[in-house]
Amino acid sequence: MPETQTSEFRAESRYVRVSPQKARLVLDLIKGQRVEDALNTLTFTKKRIAEKVHKLLRSAVENANYLSTEKGVDVDVDNLYVKRAVANDGPRMKRIRPAPQGRAYRYQRRMSHIEIALAEKVRAERKAAPGGAEPAKGKKAARKAPAKKTAAKKK
Repeated sequence: MPETQTSEFRAESRYVRVSPQKARLVLDLIKGQRVEDALNTLTFTKKRIAEKVHKLLRSAVENANYLSTEKGVDVDVDNLYVKRAVANDGPRMKRIRPAPQGRAYRYQRRMSHIEIALAEKVRAERKAAPGGAEPAKGKKAARKAPAKKTAAKKK
């Protein structure tokens, strides 16, 4: 029986001016969701990075759409889901803030590289039970009646 390989469609945004920790908060919301649900989630998320992640997710969908039309890859865009969404560290910009008595405090402006990968959800076909045993039609499984509670006596 041949196995079908699912294609993976990626989109990557590099040097985004947000810390990876903040980006991961939004990316964790959409991991494993269908693309339509993920876009709705990002639309109503109040984080600043959500708009950039929304744009990146749309780009990944368009990559899948492009491959299905131009390259002849068989893709059903409605069955796509977010397979992987990661935010990795990018370079850090070192900055200096003036401090009292002529000193300087150093701090870092963080950047991140965000990657989203989509895959097509494969519907598993139902397989018959081994030995051809199927439940008989019309017969319902016998259920045990729930135990009755007795009322407490009042004195």
